[in-house]
Amino acid sequence: MAINGMIRDAVRTFNKHVLNPAMLLLAGRKYWYAAALRHTGRRSGKVYTTPVVAERVTDGVIVPLPYGTGVDWLRNVVASGEATITVGGRTYSVADPQLIDAETAGSQLSARRRRAFERFGVDSFVKLRWAEQHEQQ
Repeated sequence: MAINGMIRDAVRTFNKHVLNPAMLLLAGRKYWYAAALRHTGRRSGKVYTTPVVAERVTDGVIVPLPYGTGVDWLRNVVASGEATITVGGRTYSVADPQLIDAETAGSQLSARRRRAFERFGVDSFVKLRWAEQHEQQ
């Protein structure tokens, strides 16, 4: 494993066990940049909540994947095909997870977010489409 990969995995592990629990106190609230993604474990059946960055787009949300496509929460969402996301103080049902590249995501993102993701070298994203009755209040 390359040094960059080792550093990325160390940061991911730190975030998962230290930063994410703290982030969940604010994730999903109005005016906060992070959303709260609720998903069901593919093996355990347990419900988890993971803080993610999510940008609302016309037909759903786009979430950057700075740690790649092998993260547990994404594997859970892909396995179930659905999740619930709280962003900007509102909760939505989302479904049909589709992995997309930076070019596809970039054309749907705000210029500010697109530049930020480019700076951090994020090249993978997942798009989650609004489920039929997407806002749950």
